[in-house]
Amino acid sequence: MKSWPNTFLQPEVLKQRMLVLSALDILMCQEEWLRRYQFDPQWDENTTFASINNGAGDDLYILFTPEGVIVKGFDHESEMSPHAREEYEVWPGIYEQVPPALLHRLDDEALTKEDVTFCLWRESTDHVWKTGDVHNPQGLDDGSDFLLGMIYDIPEDYVEWAEAYYEVKVPFDVVGYTFSNTAITEEMITELNPEVDLELAIKELQAIGFTVT
Repeated sequence: MKSWPNTFLQPEVLKQRMLVLSALDILMCQEEWLRRYQFDPQWDENTTFASINNGAGDDLYILFTPEGVIVKGFDHESEMSPHAREEYEVWPGIYEQVPPALLHRLDDEALTKEDVTFCLWRESTDHVWKTGDVHNPQGLDDGSDFLLGMIYDIPEDYVEWAEAYYEVKVPFDVVGYTFSNTAITEEMITELNPEVDLELAIKELQAIGFTVT
């Protein structure tokens, strides 16, 4: 195995960022199936689940567990996809060195374990993210830059995406507040989306552990 070659968020920051992005999606879109981000703090025993699904066949699953964190990504257009291979099998090196306790977490059918083009992980005792010794001499694109790039580092990037995706004006000050505070006020909710069902939105936010003041 080797260290993940690119800069990536610390586990707690990653969890917080996925919580914020999911909360904003709840407020921007009342139809759950159209949302890009999902977050469930009680997905399984002692496990927090987060995901990204762009609705075009690409997805990212993140599991925060007592053993550590595992991230599995699937870019359906990647030449490293099992669907692009004659034998329909996972690309060599992606899973072979994942710690068994973390790899086992992907066995749930909902996580489509075999649909994968990259994987990285961080055990609870690790100080860096790790990945397998993937056999990729041609330098094929595994989709990691594309999918991990959807975990926006700054409010400006989220606002730019949301305005294009939802085709509405998104107040930057509200998004900036949620990024910094992992919280939102009722007034901010209605500013973000004047048409939102406030009572339902607050229940959904509370269910994922997002603070409404």
